[in-house]
Amino acid sequence: MSKGTRATLALKAAGVAFEAVAYDYDPNAAQIGMQAAQALGEDPGRVLKTLMTLVDGKPVCAIVPSDREIAMKKLAAAVAGKAAAMMPPADAERMTGYVVGGISPFGQKRRVPVVIEESALAHPLVYLNGGQRGLQVRMAPGDAVRVLGAIPAALVA
Repeated sequence: MSKGTRATLALKAAGVAFEAVAYDYDPNAAQIGMQAAQALGEDPGRVLKTLMTLVDGKPVCAIVPSDREIAMKKLAAAVAGKAAAMMPPADAERMTGYVVGGISPFGQKRRVPVVIEESALAHPLVYLNGGQRGLQVRMAPGDAVRVLGAIPAALVA
C-alpha cells in the first residue's frame, strides 16, 4: 500500500490521524466484520462495518459495530425517511467504487449521507474499512464523524 487506497488518500487529504492496519481477509467468512475483528484480535464493538443501504430509494451509508445488526426503522428515522433496506451488493460496488468486503465510508465515488451508531463514539479508537479487503484504518471516531459529516444515531437492534 505504498500509494494508498482512495480511503486512506481521502483521510490524508482531510488531515486526519489514522493508522492503516492490514489483516488476513477470509473471503469465505459468513460475517466479514466479525472475521476482521477476530483477525485483528479486537473487540467487535470497536471494529465497525460499512453498510450501503437505501432509505426511501436513496443511498445512505450506515456504520455499525461488526457484532450488531442494524435496525432498518431506526436508520430510516435517523435521516427522516420512512423505510430502509440493504442495497444490492452489485449496486453498492458500482456506487462506491469498492468491492464488497472492502467498502470504506471514506473516498467513495459518490458522496451520500452517512449515519454512524452513536455507541461507537464512546471508544477512543475504532476500526473502519480502509478501502480494500484486508485493510482497516484505526482512528478516533469523532474524526470519522467530522470527515464524513456523519449523523450519530442509535441504529442497532
